[in-house]
Amino acid sequence: MTQNHLGKSIAQLSVLIQSGNLDPVELVEESLDAIRAHRDQAIFTRLLDDRAKDEAAASSKRLREGRSRGLLEGIPVAWKDLFDIAGLPTTAGSVVLADATPAQADADVVKALKAAGMIAIGRVNMSEFAFSGLGLNPHYGTPLNPRASDEPRIPGGSSSGSAVAVASGLVPVSIGTDTGGSVRIPSAFNGLVGYKASRGRYSMAGVFPLATSLDSLGPLTRTVQDAIWVDAAMRGGIMSDVARVAASGFSLVVPTTIVMDDAEEGVIRAFEAALARLSAAGVKVRRAAFPAFDALFQVMAEHGPLVTAEAFALHHRRLAGPEAQAMDRRVVARTRLGEKITLVGYLEILKVREQLIKDVQTTLGPNELIAYPSVAHVAPTLAPLEADDDLFVKINFKTLRNTLIGNFLDWCGVSLPCGNGGAGMPVGFLLSAPKGQDERLLTAALALEEIVAA
Repeated sequence: MTQNHLGKSIAQLSVLIQSGNLDPVELVEESLDAIRAHRDQAIFTRLLDDRAKDEAAASSKRLREGRSRGLLEGIPVAWKDLFDIAGLPTTAGSVVLADATPAQADADVVKALKAAGMIAIGRVNMSEFAFSGLGLNPHYGTPLNPRASDEPRIPGGSSSGSAVAVASGLVPVSIGTDTGGSVRIPSAFNGLVGYKASRGRYSMAGVFPLATSLDSLGPLTRTVQDAIWVDAAMRGGIMSDVARVAASGFSLVVPTTIVMDDAEEGVIRAFEAALARLSAAGVKVRRAAFPAFDALFQVMAEHGPLVTAEAFALHHRRLAGPEAQAMDRRVVARTRLGEKITLVGYLEILKVREQLIKDVQTTLGPNELIAYPSVAHVAPTLAPLEADDDLFVKINFKTLRNTLIGNFLDWCGVSLPCGNGGAGMPVGFLLSAPKGQDERLLTAALALEEIVAA
């Protein structure tokens, strides 16, 4: 079979499918064949052959009968390995859940995309229990960043397989989760669009948690348009309210606090070049200090990270038993730090968080969006991180630093490709907005995408 549909966007595939020039059955077979033949077998943890072929056949039948369910009809989608798939255990990137009770039903968002005509092609790899921004997994292997041309580099995490599957052209979209940057980081490292929706925008039923105060979902795609279509479908909608508007109507504020600290020269160069293009296109850009960022990291230093407290509460029985021996040592070590966070400390973190969310509103001007690099460095090489746990901890924190701000402050965010940094690796341009302003954020991302990427 000639494989000439891989690497296309959802929009490109949709035109072919709706016009009758591409059958969903052919597309699914092409995708499955490509996944099996791919040199990196750590991307997918499980292929859903029978389900995918059945769903493709049903999609093909609807199209022949003039009953297309819309723009996403017949489009393959990969799911991060923490969304429930009926009949399978949800393993969350861990071997300790391999024998867990199979899910009785699909996660709500899996059902929603199936209802939109999308085809579940398989489950993709991730950091164990979603607790790392780097994407290493000692159990199922670490998916390699396909953009690296010098030596093996990390994919970013925790939605590692999601990013690599899309960047490698195996699927046009994968759905990930984002608790501290797990959609936006791998998207930035792999040159993709990564949309972290506002927490609560989608149903979390059937999604294995990490920290419920922070967990959110979102698609990793090739374009903003694709992300907009998937977003609507994940909420049970047919069409989106996002419209195309001119770039000149937007205003951005660039923080001068923390986010540029120790940033690589190539990242700064790519980000500043994107800002210059945006300014030339009429986008208003100003710079401002964000004292809330300093306060955020101060409360983390004093009481511990919110994510660590909630992850420990979730896994404390597992960590106290024999299962801990079968877990990634780095995940175990990081999660156990949550034991040191007291109830008083946890409640203080929540209190400070609530106040900081309000304080940030006073820093933002009317209708301003926040802009800064998604990550302060490009994807690092893999080997040193596998060999040195202290280096792993250091780089993991630096990788998560910029994106976790948005989770703590309850923002929505989109990482857009904005050029390349060191070793020719992609750099991400992060646009963020306060919770609930997803339509405004996506409207801006759609308007600014081509300028940012030029």
